[in-house]
Amino acid sequence: MSDRVIDRREFLKLAGLSAVLAACGGATGTPTQSPGASASATAKPTGSITVYSALNETTNNQFTAAFKAAYPGSSVDLLSLAAAGDLQTKIIAEKGNPKADVFIGGSSEFHDPLGKQGLLEAYVSPNASKVGAQFKEATGLWTGWYTGIFGFVMHTDRLNKEVGGKKPATWDDLLDPAWSKKLVLPDPVKTGGGYIFIATQIFRFNRDEGKAMDYMKALHKNIADYIGTSPQAIALVSQGQYVGAPNWSHDILTEKGKNPGVDLAVPSDTGFEVGAVSIVKGAKNLPLAKAFVDWVLTPDAGALNVKLSNRGSTLPEVAPAAGAPTLTTVKLVNYDRQWATDNKTRILQSWQAAVGR
Repeated sequence: MSDRVIDRREFLKLAGLSAVLAACGGATGTPTQSPGASASATAKPTGSITVYSALNETTNNQFTAAFKAAYPGSSVDLLSLAAAGDLQTKIIAEKGNPKADVFIGGSSEFHDPLGKQGLLEAYVSPNASKVGAQFKEATGLWTGWYTGIFGFVMHTDRLNKEVGGKKPATWDDLLDPAWSKKLVLPDPVKTGGGYIFIATQIFRFNRDEGKAMDYMKALHKNIADYIGTSPQAIALVSQGQYVGAPNWSHDILTEKGKNPGVDLAVPSDTGFEVGAVSIVKGAKNLPLAKAFVDWVLTPDAGALNVKLSNRGSTLPEVAPAAGAPTLTTVKLVNYDRQWATDNKTRILQSWQAAVGR
């Protein structure tokens, strides 16, 4: 009897120990989290963020919807201004009391100065590992997620009737007197496109700023107006108010899809932009702002942007839009983006002096 009682007690002890081990994740000594703890550890951030966007309305709407679907419980307050320079100015004006969490769209030339002024939050997204070094700021102040190539939009009917029907093969072709007052250009002070066009000329002339400004002065004679946003310049050509405009190839392709009466040319020795996303220093909802950047750098978001805008993606696995020029299919200038960014104020002052604006 005595032996049987002892065995029973040992059995109960062993049974109790096994239950404890099972609850802790097994006899291996590796604990597992309860379902509640696991869900908490992997829970996605929620709440609201304010996004300042230089993207067009269609892209904004579908991007916002896709992000909210990926992050249930989140909402986005959107301020959309097509001129990235206006958003840059607004962020600077609000530095004492930031209103934005995220700045998206517009070339890196608008994001980089904000980072240098301490107005951006450094964040290296894990999804940025596939983005080439030439498309991002090393400490994560901004990350490039799309590319755009500078091209030329033309109203085909007016081109044929008034300019001989010849598409410009080089930027010098636009100096022909036949183009007199038939061109418009995005305002270089307000738009990334306008400034990148000037910088492209500087690099085209091997950084001879004098020759570049002589070119811009000569071109000025053929320009009827400087337009406040790049999309507006394309719209005016599409409506037939002007014959042509240097502008973004992806936006021109989008317009061509709506109006076959316009066409795209990409002159040789052209420049390109790196469209960026950044987090504003003092963001009210930093976890969700980081999540937004993470999402923007996913292949799904990159493919959505290509579908909606015809832009290129900085992610190698995202295919370009059908018929869109790419960085490997056009002749580019040796565009030094950091130099162009660091010297932007001085270059714009030189341009204003050259053309009398």
